[in-house]
Amino acid sequence: MPRILGVDIPANKKVPYSLAALYGIGLKRAKDICAACGIELDRRAFQLNESELAKIATHIEGSYVIEGNLRREIQANIARFKEIGCYRGFRHARNLPTRGQRTRTNSRTRKGKKKTVANKKILRK
Repeated sequence: MPRILGVDIPANKKVPYSLAALYGIGLKRAKDICAACGIELDRRAFQLNESELAKIATHIEGSYVIEGNLRREIQANIARFKEIGCYRGFRHARNLPTRGQRTRTNSRTRKGKKKTVANKKILRK
């Protein structure tokens, strides 16, 4: 399996799809990287030689933030939101959707499994 920046990419897939396995690189960005490095889009990752892998790695390092650094940056941004007390930080802290979705009926992914709350009993005289 070819390694780029410490991550094994799938060898039997075409190069753009293999590069999309890196965190922070999607298919569009992967195609842009291939175009910038002069690599055909229909080649497989195992067909790349060491110089082409090195060219891709230097291009990615120089142009994009990916993998661990990107994860750290995102976590730092979330911590900053919580610290300054903005709405998005408030929503992150309570594990609720941050981008305006409704929570009355949906958002089970974010809130977790349903917790049923019993109704209050009415006292009769």
